[in-house]
Amino acid sequence: MSERVYIFDTTLRDGEQVPGCQLNTIEKIEVARQLEKLGVDVIEAGFPVSSPGDFNSVVEISKAVSNPTICALTRAVEKDIEVAAEALKFAKNGRIHTGIGTSPYHIKGKFNTTPEKIIERAVHAVKFARNLVGEVEFYAEDAGRSDNEYLARVVEAVIAAGATVINIPDTTGYCLPSEYGEKIAYLMNNVSNIDKAILSTHCHNDLGMATANALSGVSNGARQVEVTINGIGERAGNTSLEEVVMAMRCHKLLDFDTNIDAKQIIKTSKLVSTLMRMPVQANKAIVGRNAFSHSSGIHQDGVLKDRETYEIIDPADVGVKESSIVLTARSGRAALKHRLEIIGYKIEGKELDTVYEQFLDLADSKKDVTDEDLDALVSQGHTKQERSIKLEKLQVVSGLSLIPTATVTMSFDGDVFTETATGNGPVDAVFTAIKALMKRKVHLEEYLVQAVTRGSDDLGKVHVQIEHKGNTYYGYAANTDVITASAEAFIDAVSKVHN
Repeated sequence: MSERVYIFDTTLRDGEQVPGCQLNTIEKIEVARQLEKLGVDVIEAGFPVSSPGDFNSVVEISKAVSNPTICALTRAVEKDIEVAAEALKFAKNGRIHTGIGTSPYHIKGKFNTTPEKIIERAVHAVKFARNLVGEVEFYAEDAGRSDNEYLARVVEAVIAAGATVINIPDTTGYCLPSEYGEKIAYLMNNVSNIDKAILSTHCHNDLGMATANALSGVSNGARQVEVTINGIGERAGNTSLEEVVMAMRCHKLLDFDTNIDAKQIIKTSKLVSTLMRMPVQANKAIVGRNAFSHSSGIHQDGVLKDRETYEIIDPADVGVKESSIVLTARSGRAALKHRLEIIGYKIEGKELDTVYEQFLDLADSKKDVTDEDLDALVSQGHTKQERSIKLEKLQVVSGLSLIPTATVTMSFDGDVFTETATGNGPVDAVFTAIKALMKRKVHLEEYLVQAVTRGSDDLGKVHVQIEHKGNTYYGYAANTDVITASAEAFIDAVSKVHN
């Protein structure tokens, strides 16, 4: 059976310190309730003494959720601790998280005091807090840059004073995984009363190693991990909840696990991203939109044959419906055929080869190809295959001081002809040239342009309706260039007259 690791979520405290990501109390309650569904063990709800809003949020979150322990942050200051205890009075399980800096940078530079005075303040804060609440966690700020021997003395003293959880923060994200792991191991082996407390990791991502450091800490004896959703937090952020949880589950040899319901991860990620107005980077592990997307033809072919070829996590395990086969210019026939079958087209052999060539032309001009694009492409492709008249080249000149002029080159059963014409606009010039080439007197009754997709590289869909000798004919085409789409659609309609 896997050994339990507790998840301490500080999205609503450390995560909310990101500039522009502040939440109101109602939004914080919504996030807290989702964190409860996710299965976190501890919710750090705020820093009550910092503002009336933070105080009220801790009070209301304490009322709104019941399963997780509700934690409030303080400095090693009596007033902070008193205010935190007051804010936690409605919590079913309340915890005060108090502490002080233990590195030379903090002892001398921040507090201008001595190591012994720091220990005295730490012990006093823990004792004072224990008289107000049943559970106290102590943080040794900047422990990552603290001397291990001194840190062990601090930890031993605050455990003796009543702290049951000891947070060892790599506040500046300075440590390498080996250094951080060695620090936890040192404390496990050199603090005489370490069995009376749980060591906790709190790692920042300044050097991109927060998750690695947290896992190294767990491997060396820590049994609580302090995390945020999407890895948000000050500067480069904190250890990401989703990364730590899924790393433990992927690497079963670690023999650690959590009570997290991983199927709630994506939902929680999206909620936090939306409320905090902080988009998740596309390539973010686990929750980024590209985390389960495949655009390379080689990867797509492998995933379609066996998902585990290129995926170490089943998307469904974290709340994603399925892997995404993103069609780009690097996609192969297997991916195109798969996607066409999903949207209802069964295409094989030479027909698939033809559509694939047309798909590549489209993919070269778009970032990715959507189902709407494919639907338009297949319809257009079928039309092209049925006629022997093709648009070979198109050049249009127009502008405020220019007469719109179009030069159109078309092939008729392999014979190529070119015509140049002017018009009252670029599309009119194109249509006039096509009519001259096809030698048909037709009347344009309807011309409609629609955007199939969103964005500056939209696929333009053009419908035309023409009349010839009392009969109506329709044409259709799609292209990222609406002038080209207009020409193709007009040729499609006129070619039906020609036939």
